[in-house]
Amino acid sequence: MPIITWSSNLSVNVAEMDRQHRKLIDMINELFDAMSSGKGKDTIGKILDGLTEYTKTHFASEERMMQLHNYPELSTQQSEHIKLTKQVTDLHERFKSASGSLSITLETMNFLKDWLQNHILQNDKKYGPYLNCRGVN
Repeated sequence: MPIITWSSNLSVNVAEMDRQHRKLIDMINELFDAMSSGKGKDTIGKILDGLTEYTKTHFASEERMMQLHNYPELSTQQSEHIKLTKQVTDLHERFKSASGSLSITLETMNFLKDWLQNHILQNDKKYGPYLNCRGVN
């Protein structure tokens, strides 16, 4: 069972960003499934590697799009992205340094779920209407 489910409520009405958000959701669900079914540290580590890298890729893509269309809250988004990237990177580093123990807990999974949902709902939803008015859908 997924820990987070895509719904139209999470849509920012920009197809490329919605696709990337869905991919992030899929990656968090893959990590949750691996943790729930007792997969080994190597498997979970590879999923976390991918999630960490894709988070950076996604944020860079969002920022390029916002810059291209002179989004007025770009600097706010960039600050939020820096903070969130650091949180995910720190989580990843803690996991890698945990000698022999699987440190991905339900609390960690809930953090990732809340982190993504809150970022989309509180930050990303703001750029959708702005970009839609500029022909980006």
